[in-house]
Amino acid sequence: MLTDKAEIELVEIKDIPVFNKPADKQLPAKILEIITKIEASDAVIIATPEHNQTISASLKSVLEWLSCEVHPFENKPVMIVGASYYDQGTSRAQVHLRKILDAPGVNTYTLSGNEFLLGKAKEAFDKDGNITNEGAVKFFETCLDNFVKYVGVVSKLKKSEPIEPEDLDC
Repeated sequence: MLTDKAEIELVEIKDIPVFNKPADKQLPAKILEIITKIEASDAVIIATPEHNQTISASLKSVLEWLSCEVHPFENKPVMIVGASYYDQGTSRAQVHLRKILDAPGVNTYTLSGNEFLLGKAKEAFDKDGNITNEGAVKFFETCLDNFVKYVGVVSKLKKSEPIEPEDLDC
């Protein structure tokens, strides 16, 4: 469905240890893999559930790993999506996640006003994992189209031009 819009690779975080700043500054191998993928990507889409009106503890832990000794999200375009069991989708979790992604040490370029929030997730998918609501699919495609355009703009902002030596003379 989306392969013509972007190349998307899923990264699972379920086996990552809970964050505990290591005294030896050595990061877990799984975190190093994720860092490599983030740094090689043009952008990142973070999908979050909503647990007790915020992001999951496992996602928060991963974000701590990714902002402690290394900063792969620095100036990276990020889109937030989410699904929850209730009507409001992940509205509160997305607000919290956006604040985390804007924090010093993370510093993403998070696309605002383009939130995909899927409510009633238990009923929203078929047995093959596809969203059954055509309106939700179309809205997600619109959000993704907007994000692709945003990535194009942000990627131009990140590339600074070198200053010519003669411009340094005051």
